Amino acid sequence: MKYQDEYRDPKLAGSIVEAIRKKSDTPVRFMEVCGTHTVAIFRSGLKELLPKTITLISGPGCPVCVTATQDIDRAIMLCQERDVIVATFGDLMRVPGSESSLQQEKARGADVRMVYASFDALELARQHRDRRVVMLGIGFETTVPTIAAAVYQAHQESLDNFMVLSAHKLLPPALETLLSADEVNIDGFLCPGHVTTIIGTEPYQDVVDRHGKSCAVSGFEPVDILQSIYMLVCQIEEGRCEVEIQYSRAVDAKGNPRARQLMEEVFEPADTLWRGLGHISQSGLKLRKKYMAHAAESHFALTVPSARELPGCRCGEVLRGVCTPLECGLFRKNCTPINPYGPCMVSSEGTCAAYYKYHQD
Repeated sequence: MKYQDEYRDPKLAGSIVEAIRKKSDTPVRFMEVCGTHTVAIFRSGLKELLPKTITLISGPGCPVCVTATQDIDRAIMLCQERDVIVATFGDLMRVPGSESSLQQEKARGADVRMVYASFDALELARQHRDRRVVMLGIGFETTVPTIAAAVYQAHQESLDNFMVLSAHKLLPPALETLLSADEVNIDGFLCPGHVTTIIGTEPYQDVVDRHGKSCAVSGFEPVDILQSIYMLVCQIEEGRCEVEIQYSRAVDAKGNPRARQLMEEVFEPADTLWRGLGHISQSGLKLRKKYMAHAAESHFALTVPSARELPGCRCGEVLRGVCTPLECGLFRKNCTPINPYGPCMVSSEGTCAAYYKYHQD
C-alpha cells in the first residue's frame, strides 16, 4: 500500500536500529502509553532488535483496560433497566465487573448492542423513541469528539431518549500520576499519535518542564516507533528535553482545534477513577450543565457498592508498568484470550493480550 510499505521497510528499520546502537551508551527506559504501540512493538519484534541499553515499558494506554470496575458495574446496572438499550464498543463487552459483564447480561436477556460509532447509537435512539438508549462513553481524547458530536446532535434534535454514561479519560494527567508516584523509572515517553492529533503537543509540556522527561509523538508502524526511540535517545544523549513529533504526516503541534472546541462545548473536566492508577484529579469528563439531560446519571440511580476487584489479577500493576504479564500467576493459566480473567487480556490493545499472542518464552 502506498505510504505504508516504506514504514515497514526492513532495510530502513535496520539502519535506524544501527543508529540507535551507535547513539545509545547508557541504559534508558521508555514507556509507550498507547495500546496500539504495545501491539505494534510485539508484532514487529522490535524489543528483540533494540540494544540491551533500551528497555520498553507498556503503560496505561488501553482505554478498555483503564476503565474502572465501578464504571463497568454502573453499566451493568443500566442493563437491568427494562426500557433501556445499552450501546457499547465491542471490547467492553467481556470486561468483568464485580459480579458480571455486559456479555453475561446480554446472555440473560438485556438489550446490549455493539456499535462501531457513536452515531450508530444515536440512530438507535431515533428508531426507538419509546426506549432510552445509553451509549457507554469510553476512550481517550481520540474518541471523545465523536461522542460529543452525537450529544450535540441529540440536543439539536431534542432527542431526549439518547444518553451517555461517560467514563472518558484524559491521558496527560495519567502521565503526571505515573511520574509523581515514582514507582517506575521512566526516562521518556512514546506519546500516542492519534490522541495527539486532537490535543496537540502542549499538554505534554508539564512532563518536560516539571519532570524533565523527553517525549516523542509516534506513529504506529515499525519504522515510526524506531525513529521515535531514536529521537528520545538523541534527546537524552545530547542533554535535551522536549516534545518532538515523529508522526508529522498526521500530527500538528496545535492538534485539531475544531475537535477540541466541540469537546469543550459538550464536556468539562472531572475527577475520575482509573483502574490501577486510582482517583486522578481532572482526568475524566462529564457533560456540561447545558447537556445534562443527556447524562445517564441524570435519569438513573447509578450508585454502586464498592467494587470487588479480581483476586490475583495484576492488571493494575501492568498498567502502571510495575510488572509485566509474565509476573502474573494467572497469565496463560487461568487467563487467556479465549477465557480472559482481567481486562488487559480482554482488549485487543491490552498488554496481556499482546504478550500472550507475540511473546516467546
